[in-house]
Amino acid sequence: MIHYQRYTTALGEVDIAAGEDGIVALQFHNKARPLCLAADWQPGATALTDRAAQQLREYLAAKRQDFHLPLAPRGTAFQRRVWEALLAIPYGETRSYTQQAQHLGQPRAIRAVARANGANPVAVVIPCHRVIGADGSLTGYAGGLPLKAHLLTLEGARFVAPLP
Repeated sequence: MIHYQRYTTALGEVDIAAGEDGIVALQFHNKARPLCLAADWQPGATALTDRAAQQLREYLAAKRQDFHLPLAPRGTAFQRRVWEALLAIPYGETRSYTQQAQHLGQPRAIRAVARANGANPVAVVIPCHRVIGADGSLTGYAGGLPLKAHLLTLEGARFVAPLP
């Protein structure tokens, strides 16, 4: 059984879902891209969703750099490998999609890495926002580029800001 709850943060509402094995999803509430609910998902907070929301609030207040949460995102074996590699990017640092593909030992899989990165169901905790273009520019982010820029700025990461 997966339980999900909406929480308020400094950057708006987030939907957090957790099962017995860990956090399944954490995404900023977006009417255009709602939380995908499966048949085994039930509304309601749990101790784990509450803990994830608290750690996210601490991160957004610059009081936390690392999350200490069990994670259980659902995806293909390749997606899970990509998401695991994202966890290795330190706070305040960025990597390009090319570097991530090389890190995975699949240097030609840049587009596949980008797609898996974009399918990350556990935003911020699995730091897909730390992956940027090879030229330092911001690339797509499910929460939008302004949110990605905000998260990277919060962490003190270097990137090329988009033109207004």
